[in-house]
Amino acid sequence: MEMLSLFDQGAFAPCPAPFNLAAFVLRHAVDLADKPGLEVVGPSGLQTWSFAQLEAAVRGIGTGLLQAGLTPGQIVLMRLGNTVDFPIAYLGAIAAGLVPVPTSSQLTEDETAKMIADLQPAAVLRDPQVACAPHDTQILLAELQAMHALPPCAYDMGDPNRMAYAVYTSGTSGKARAVAHAHRAIWARQMMVTGWYDLKPTDRLLHAGAFNWTFTLGTGLMDPWAMGATALIPEPGTDPSDLPELLRQHDATIFAAAPGVYRKILKSETAMELPKLRHGLCAGEKLSSHLHGAWNSTTGTELYEAYGMSECSTFISSSPAHPAHGDALGQPQRGRKVAILGPEGPVPQGQEGTIAIAANDPGLMLGYLNAPEETAARMQDGWFLTGDQGAMAIDGQVSYLGRADDMMNAGGFRVSPIEVETQLSAHPGITQVGVATVEVKTDSHIIVAFYTGPTQLDDAELEAFAAAHLARYKQPRAYVYLDMLPSGANGKLLRRALPAYFKG
Repeated sequence: MEMLSLFDQGAFAPCPAPFNLAAFVLRHAVDLADKPGLEVVGPSGLQTWSFAQLEAAVRGIGTGLLQAGLTPGQIVLMRLGNTVDFPIAYLGAIAAGLVPVPTSSQLTEDETAKMIADLQPAAVLRDPQVACAPHDTQILLAELQAMHALPPCAYDMGDPNRMAYAVYTSGTSGKARAVAHAHRAIWARQMMVTGWYDLKPTDRLLHAGAFNWTFTLGTGLMDPWAMGATALIPEPGTDPSDLPELLRQHDATIFAAAPGVYRKILKSETAMELPKLRHGLCAGEKLSSHLHGAWNSTTGTELYEAYGMSECSTFISSSPAHPAHGDALGQPQRGRKVAILGPEGPVPQGQEGTIAIAANDPGLMLGYLNAPEETAARMQDGWFLTGDQGAMAIDGQVSYLGRADDMMNAGGFRVSPIEVETQLSAHPGITQVGVATVEVKTDSHIIVAFYTGPTQLDDAELEAFAAAHLARYKQPRAYVYLDMLPSGANGKLLRRALPAYFKG
């Protein structure tokens, strides 16, 4: 009998009610009052926040926002920079029952104008240095910092399914959409604690990202705090080449970063002495096996990858207990229900389809704000469709094959850009590579590889290398050397922007 691509080992424990996300994150603050919850590390010294100080600041902000006339359920847009003020204001709003919307400080005034029109926020929490369109109620950074000293607000306890926060994602329509998440989202992240991080209260987790990035907010801050572990964040402006020294100096036991950061570190380091480091965590884009191997041999530690999206926290990952095999991402975390779907439902094991997670997963979004049709379009028979292609092996391990709209067609064969990039990135002269199909004349497409490296390589050498590692129809027909590949604000490769760089 053919086995289907379906992973279901039973549901995770339900979220208790009443519930508040911020209360859960800071649940150890009383027992661990004096323990460092956050250390901002860097050349200019150490800034330490104990769990008691973090909770006092968070609940003080909650009080201040309510005193400013805001009421639970109202949306507040966050326009703050890469400082500790960001997570404190974020949790303070949630503690008081408000709905913060964290946004990148790199956005322009025009981009924020669209968000303000879309969200109709009751207030904007703002650092005057950060661009923002006009809004009648702006609570400025100095006011927020003064609120830390106010008496603590009571945690707004309620239905775990009510909205807690929203984050922006580049929607499938190409238009940025606000993804609404429930308070229960933090409860669901406990599946990642065992299924990816192997996080313990004794850990010191250093996250290389900025305070105001959702990957940092979740993996770098909320999850360690909820576990009673210490979060380490590099001070703004830290160069990736300084990270190994910071990891060493501050006894980091777990390191988390996007693949681009690992790439930059490995460019400058030959061997790294990191005696306290247990392992690294990686997410944000597919990790190449070449990069994984390089980290392994340079540090002697393992790297565990996870797959998730703005709409759902990471739900497929490798971990110390379940390492990935070959180029697989890992397996769905225990408590998740995941399938690889075709038009008729789960496809046979080993076949390509769309990666999907159960629509009732506690970590899945409530929906796109003000876009019910777009939300409905992502659902199919009780599943949420990620829009990414994958295949599930007999042991439940999932391989990532790229976004459905990134899939290439070469002479009638469907080819995953990830597969081609993985093989080419093993070439010693290639630092980063992106692959896309380019229309060279009407209805005639070829696969082109765009790459960076110390120097431009000979095309004949690259062709020979590709021929040794890839089937003929998967081999690029042209190679383009670039100083850098196009990437989004979070460092992810923008495959769709590649064809514009093809001149041939």
